[in-house]
Amino acid sequence: MHIILSAIGKLKKNTPEYELITEYTKRTKWPIEIKEYEEKKALSGEALKNAEADLLLSNIPEKAKLVVLDEHGETLSSREFAEKLRTWQNNGSDTLAFLIGGADGHGQKVKDKANLTLSFGRMTLPHFLMRVVLVEQIYRAKTILDGHPYHRD
Repeated sequence: MHIILSAIGKLKKNTPEYELITEYTKRTKWPIEIKEYEEKKALSGEALKNAEADLLLSNIPEKAKLVVLDEHGETLSSREFAEKLRTWQNNGSDTLAFLIGGADGHGQKVKDKANLTLSFGRMTLPHFLMRVVLVEQIYRAKTILDGHPYHRD
């Protein structure tokens, strides 16, 4: 399965977050492609969310499964997350796209297209740190599906 992480904001190289993302991306057997888009600082409110939605969706293949990260989304255990990925993969999905919006959240266009709206909890995390958590959970899901002992219940 091909994984796309589409996010608003660009992560600087030589940061701890960048190093962790690079490490988990290397470990994961699925290819992970990261697409970053500049924040639209001149806009605000719904105009900002709509512009960012267009950016996030601009390079996502039509048949990709979309997972939108949102604080109001569904919370899953690591094992439940892995099973969701297994189901999609077994049903022929070859591309999975994770969308991380800007500071004001996602536009309705993104939410309407989501196959899953996923929350990692009600706490607010910096977007760059959220990327680390997401990539680690993708790696963890792959190890669960492969029967590797990395994950422990």
